Amino acid sequence: MRRKTAVKHDLTQEELAPQQADSCSEKQLFFLHAYCHCWHGIRPPIMNGPMHPRPLVALLDGRDCTVEMPILKDVATVAFCDAQSTQEIHEKVLNEAVGALMYHTITLMREDLEKFKALRIIVRIGSGYDNIDIKSAGELGIAVCNMPAASVEETADSTLCHILTLYRRTTWLHQVSTYFKCLGRVGQAVALRAKAFGFSVIFYDPYLADGVERSLGLQRVTTLQDLLFHSDCVSLHCSLNEHNHHLINDFTIKQMRQGAFLVNTARGGLVDEKALAQALKEGRIRGAALDVHESEPFSFSQGPLKDAPNLICTPHAAWYSEQASLEMREEAAREIRRAVTGRIPDSLKNCVNKEFLTQNNHWAGVDPATVHPELNGAYRYPPGVVNLPSGGLPPPVEGIVQSAVPIAHTLPPAVTHPPHAPSPGQNTVKPPEGDREQHPNDQL
Repeated sequence: MRRKTAVKHDLTQEELAPQQADSCSEKQLFFLHAYCHCWHGIRPPIMNGPMHPRPLVALLDGRDCTVEMPILKDVATVAFCDAQSTQEIHEKVLNEAVGALMYHTITLMREDLEKFKALRIIVRIGSGYDNIDIKSAGELGIAVCNMPAASVEETADSTLCHILTLYRRTTWLHQVSTYFKCLGRVGQAVALRAKAFGFSVIFYDPYLADGVERSLGLQRVTTLQDLLFHSDCVSLHCSLNEHNHHLINDFTIKQMRQGAFLVNTARGGLVDEKALAQALKEGRIRGAALDVHESEPFSFSQGPLKDAPNLICTPHAAWYSEQASLEMREEAAREIRRAVTGRIPDSLKNCVNKEFLTQNNHWAGVDPATVHPELNGAYRYPPGVVNLPSGGLPPPVEGIVQSAVPIAHTLPPAVTHPPHAPSPGQNTVKPPEGDREQHPNDQL
């Protein structure tokens, strides 16, 4: 069992000093409120007033926070856990962390998510989030975000390198048919590179809008079987879910052209490695290049591929460059900052489970269309809901009743409104941020 650690980075004594409550009665009320909800087995709702004056944000499966600290140090306390599972995460993080950053090393299923008592947001440092149960997270009131635009160029370059390496022996590249399963950001980038080398690019993507293939000069087919039958090289660029696990298996391999190549830089679970190893030994697949594997970290000495011929393997590194890694970490920290200083999920740029958050409202008695919970413990009310004194927001104790629902929503309309509330007639739904809607298959 690894030792549990939770280390804070480069904070002054003033920053490390605990925030004291204004009065003993407020502290007693807060702990009684939290205890009542733990007794009933539900996550304590966000209260009217600051619950965490300085929220705790934890990097779960890493130990380097030097990039994240400058972005978050004025709004949150940052710690790292360097854990491989939730059993190795320190109790303080499980009990107090409201935000979490994570790579692909650790897995968070429902039983893992339920161990966190105060968690409100998880940011995946990367685009793939198949190691997080996003539906259960939404049901528990936890937003999950990713970095869909991260490392697109790096992954595309690595994919084309794998393709060229497979063909390098003596095969003529001109007019060779290359098959792309899904055409998200990475798929499009690889397709454009392959065209420049003279490949005839064909793709299948049931999620992509009609007409994109014309603008890119590509050929589109409507079934997976057509792609497998017509392709000399199959390259996978789709996310991993329950519908496409082991997409490449013994049955689909038999539908491929004899002697075709296979390249996978998406997710290891897309390929049945036992079936691939057998196909390589029998020559049905002439060669394969894998950057991702069913079991990671990958070892040649273990697993079904250890004796397979004509195989190229890299250690899930197709996405990496120094610039891409820095950009990805900075954007993940900025997403956490948006959650701390704004509203969840409205202020988030890349929330992937917003539908589950809205379907499972955890703030009973409050209309989710008009009252927005914040990570820092405050509610944003629509016009005419609460009357603020001249000094600003009321003390936390004034907005709490025994049922843990803010009493402000039962008050009659008031004349004055919060300065941060939308004006009368203004649409309270914030339009999504970002360059474009995330494609379901944008995974790194």
